[in-house]
Amino acid sequence: MTIATRRGVIGLLSASAALLTSRGPAAAQTQAASTLADDACILTPQSESGPYYLDPKLVRADIAEGRPGVPLALRLRVIEAGACTPISGARVDVWHCDARGIYSGYPGQGDNHKLDQSGKTFLRGTQMADAAGWAGFTTIYPGWYAGRATHVHFRVFVDDATVLTGQTFFPEALNEFIYTNVPDYTGRPKQRLVINANDRVATEADPDHRAYCAIKEERDRYLATLTLAVSRKPAAAVEMPTGKLPPAPWIKDRLAALVPGLKRSPF
Repeated sequence: MTIATRRGVIGLLSASAALLTSRGPAAAQTQAASTLADDACILTPQSESGPYYLDPKLVRADIAEGRPGVPLALRLRVIEAGACTPISGARVDVWHCDARGIYSGYPGQGDNHKLDQSGKTFLRGTQMADAAGWAGFTTIYPGWYAGRATHVHFRVFVDDATVLTGQTFFPEALNEFIYTNVPDYTGRPKQRLVINANDRVATEADPDHRAYCAIKEERDRYLATLTLAVSRKPAAAVEMPTGKLPPAPWIKDRLAALVPGLKRSPF
């Protein structure tokens, strides 16, 4: 997407921001900020890393590598749970799929599971937390793939030990609006059936929504922020149940039912 197109998309999303919540975007952001302030020092829940983690040893802030999509700045703050003190120098890895649900580094990608992305590194990177505990990345808004809600993976290391593996989730109304209005994300052959409310990882690993990011609209991008409260003790990997996902509750007008004010689905 060109800068002009990106600005147009942000403007379009802004004009339709009433879809995000019946109380309006300002109220939503205020509520999210209040929630972060109240819950920031509580231990962030562990979650599965999924099948697509790898360490390309790329210490970089800009991880987009030119992949098309809505610009997103992702800022993660690492603090010590309980004490609420920033952990300077903590290593933060992030990785996520592109606008079409494709991960770098692995075969079997795409809606037809035939794209081989082995050797590629887009949408992956590492940053070290600054003195205030912040690690920032420049990327694109993640897409979706069958069986999962929209998410970005993260892993936090302190003194070379993994202390947190998790996933952050995004506001469902914004997901739906982007996926149905921004060309980089539209035209998928299958319907998106799994959202935050019926995603196994979101509901089982994070029932209290402690790893849901706060979203703020900026001039040419969205800004997603999340505080990661960790223990300095090494954390064992979380293994979620394997096999088929549990049946998702079928809601024909799924987001209209979940988000007041959202237009009904045409399906």
